[in-house]
Amino acid sequence: MKKVFVTGGTGFIGSHTVVELIEQGYEPVIVDDLSNSNIEILDQIEQITGKRPTFESFNLIDPVKTDAFIEKHKDMVGIIHFAASKAVGESVADPLKYYQNNFTSLVNILQSMKKHDVKNIVFSSSCTVYGQPDQLPVDENAPVKVAESPYGNTKQVCEEILRDTAKAHPEINGIALRYFNPIGAHHTALIGELPLGVPQNLIPFITQTAKGIREQLQVFGDDYNTPDGTCIRDYIHVVDLAKAHIKAVERMEGGECKSNYEFFNIGTGTGSSVLQVLNAFEKVNGVKVNYKIAPRRSGDVEQVWANTDIANNELGWKAERDLDEMVKSAWAWENYYRDKLSQVIEKVEA
Repeated sequence: MKKVFVTGGTGFIGSHTVVELIEQGYEPVIVDDLSNSNIEILDQIEQITGKRPTFESFNLIDPVKTDAFIEKHKDMVGIIHFAASKAVGESVADPLKYYQNNFTSLVNILQSMKKHDVKNIVFSSSCTVYGQPDQLPVDENAPVKVAESPYGNTKQVCEEILRDTAKAHPEINGIALRYFNPIGAHHTALIGELPLGVPQNLIPFITQTAKGIREQLQVFGDDYNTPDGTCIRDYIHVVDLAKAHIKAVERMEGGECKSNYEFFNIGTGTGSSVLQVLNAFEKVNGVKVNYKIAPRRSGDVEQVWANTDIANNELGWKAERDLDEMVKSAWAWENYYRDKLSQVIEKVEA
């Protein structure tokens, strides 16, 4: 069985990708420091797939532990690197955390790849590298703009680190997947987005507000130059996104890359505003969300959505799930998680 190292594999995107890897016959091995995820996700992965992945908990900014893990699993066919600090707002408030975590972890991984002859890495990048693009939809030929946030800047610089490493070491293949906005949950509702503390992303804030966990959702700005004044994003179902990683691993394994560093837009090609997402959530799930309009948030791009032609044609991948399915699955996951939590509390109190 082909082994794939998944960093951040108990996180939102990581856990869904681990499930897809198992279902495609791979053996995922996970490292996650659990700073923004829960160890119980391993139970849910096992419940979905019937297999429990190998797991270790440490922070990849530790070069000794990172190297020891990669040496132990050097028969892997590749690495999928998710582990990173990822919230725009937090990065503006605490940039040093983002620069330390995101740069150091990637450098440590690449150093160990070189040392132990591991050839393939898929990097979790972001459409934030485009900033506010000059033309929409944005394709891979669009210029990389000055980042709107330290988070965005780490994605740009990490892509440069990967590109420069691939150039200096032709035996290493790197594919950067530039995600647009992943939302939704697995159709079983056993895994989904579970931020620790106050959510930094739209959908978990919507679901938690609808569930009564949060008092009110804030919509940051209604005075943007968009049809309803709120920011527009290209929302993509997390399972579709997970499948893109399998395609990237297969592309490198099969020697299909046109160069040893490539990058692809991973989105749906359709933009939806914050209010459109909110309205879809309320309509599909039959619930109301208490929200208010708040001032704009520092670091937010006005509107961006993908041209996915290159990913569709070159990578052989295409998004399949629509916005209704995304918000329906997110709500199913929220309900599953809260019901499970209530059962645990009842047992403790009994």
